[in-house]
Amino acid sequence: MAPCLVGVSLKMYFSHAKTVAWCRDIAEVARAHPAVRDGAAQLFVVPTYLSVPAAVDLLRGVAMVGAQDLATEDAGALTGEVSGAEIAEVGCRVVEVGHAERRRLFGETDAVVRAKTDAALRNGLTPILCVGEAERGAPESVAQECMRQVDDALSTARAAGRCGRVIVAYEPLWAIGADAPAKPDYIRSVCGRLRRHLESFTDFEGSRVIYGGSARPGLLREIADDVDGLFLGRFAHRAEALEEVLDEVLSAQPAGTR
Repeated sequence: MAPCLVGVSLKMYFSHAKTVAWCRDIAEVARAHPAVRDGAAQLFVVPTYLSVPAAVDLLRGVAMVGAQDLATEDAGALTGEVSGAEIAEVGCRVVEVGHAERRRLFGETDAVVRAKTDAALRNGLTPILCVGEAERGAPESVAQECMRQVDDALSTARAAGRCGRVIVAYEPLWAIGADAPAKPDYIRSVCGRLRRHLESFTDFEGSRVIYGGSARPGLLREIADDVDGLFLGRFAHRAEALEEVLDEVLSAQPAGTR
């Protein structure tokens, strides 16, 4: 079985010092936990840019480290931007693309998301491609909209003949920052359809679908059959909460594989 992906984006909640302390705590939990030791879970952590090198060092051997964004270009007169080439150079393996906050706060369009997805793949990074609907709807129509977003985001890379792995993070916009995630049946219905859609992409074998959007401990056991993992935010600010999720990874494994 492929490992369950458990990711955490720290957004801009922590200072650098607090991020370092958190990474130390997470590394301690991960090294001791059988879900990580035995390969049932694969962790990734996405801190702010300035904390990436420290996170890479502290989490070496227990978690992949990623960046929260990347430039569309690999080099140039682009003040304030960080390229996929540099992100990969310092040890990142994944990078967020198209998060709803980037779209809402910084005006990122579908065209920008296409360019950033291509930039990630051409630099050997796995894009964490964020997709989701603005308002609740019928799961079938929501899944169609998310599939459209995935197809559009990958279109430039596919036209260039690029391949690789993609992590699709399904995050309903209305659930981001909310008191509770989407209902388990809703998540399962949308993510199940997304998984089947990705299976048809022979040039992106090994791609996965995870759920974010106020994801928290206790959710995985209710949706594990139809997702490949969770993308956590503020509900993983305590190392103990991440440990609870890793416990769920073990309990969700089929009998005979534990």
